[in-house]
Amino acid sequence: MGITARGVGLLVAAVVLLAAGFRFAYPELTLLGAAAGAAVGYAALVAAWRPHLTVTRRADPDRVARGELASMTVTVRNTGRLRSANLLAEDRCGERTVPVPLLRVRPGRDTEVRYEVPTHRRGVVPVGPLRVTRRDPLGLVALARPYGPTAPVWVHPRIHPLTAVPTGAGRSLDGRVDGVPHGSITFDSLREYVVGDELRRVHWRTSARVGELMVRENVDTSLPRLVVLLDNRAVAHPQRVDGVAESFESGCEAAASIVTAAHRADLPVLLLLVGAGLVERGDDDAALGPLDRLAAAELADDEDALRAATTRLRQDRLGDTLIVLTGPGGRADLGHVGALRGAYPSVVVGVFGVAEPTPPGAAGLVVVDAADGEQFAAEWDGVRRW
Repeated sequence: MGITARGVGLLVAAVVLLAAGFRFAYPELTLLGAAAGAAVGYAALVAAWRPHLTVTRRADPDRVARGELASMTVTVRNTGRLRSANLLAEDRCGERTVPVPLLRVRPGRDTEVRYEVPTHRRGVVPVGPLRVTRRDPLGLVALARPYGPTAPVWVHPRIHPLTAVPTGAGRSLDGRVDGVPHGSITFDSLREYVVGDELRRVHWRTSARVGELMVRENVDTSLPRLVVLLDNRAVAHPQRVDGVAESFESGCEAAASIVTAAHRADLPVLLLLVGAGLVERGDDDAALGPLDRLAAAELADDEDALRAATTRLRQDRLGDTLIVLTGPGGRADLGHVGALRGAYPSVVVGVFGVAEPTPPGAAGLVVVDAADGEQFAAEWDGVRRW
């Protein structure tokens, strides 16, 4: 409960009038002081009355890409028996407040307001709760209370279409071979014999029935597994404008583009973050989708996190294609990433926000320099060696 400036002035006047009235035996001053004090007490009682309101909110949609339109609809219903007079309400939407008209809402009626949610920045925009302020008719006392739940709006990074997706690498007894779709032990179909086919692959029973040599066609059923490691260390993204590291935002866009392209190609993909111990996901983090995790990703002040992350990746061998996305401050740590080439047949590094290109063949890695996510998508599709 808060007393307004008018209420403070009236309360001080009541004390002064009462003191002067009793001190100098002026009943008129005493009466005026008592009336002023009674007015402040009445205002406190009126403001303390709690209106019966039900607040519901609906986001349309609740998950959008950065820059897309999203709106929030707030419905406030008066479930009490009295008219909700002298009420002021405002809804919290991120860093700004939105006024909600509630003046004299009748019992059983509701009021609705719809407004746009800011989506110019990636992140999770908290909306709510509704803050309702009750005032007395004289404007002496105001009491604010929260109503309704808080609903988040997930602003995902922009997704740039990628044409190429790493096909991974197959394994043979002789060592690493190129990723090819044929030649494993999984039967797929029969086809006519061509010069060069191995005779041990001839299906003699079918050949005898059709009168031509038929060979078994086998395919490799093992799918490549992509591991996307996003470097969210603050030291890797030192350049910031208005508190926002554009290189990190570009890295989030690149990670979202890769994850989306992998899902469209029905390839398993794992998204990991370097900082804040998110290499090993917890229960709450695992329940979120990769785009939601990218929306909630923040920079972490942990310079040694990359070394711990690469050690864990080397031990677990979570896939066959590793994609590391970092900023200009992460180029000095490419040696730790290069040490993973023994565990991951293909390692690609994306570096964002660098003034000068990364030296070719740095640490024996495939390095893609890009100013933003859009340029990364164009450079990514031009990579010929995974």
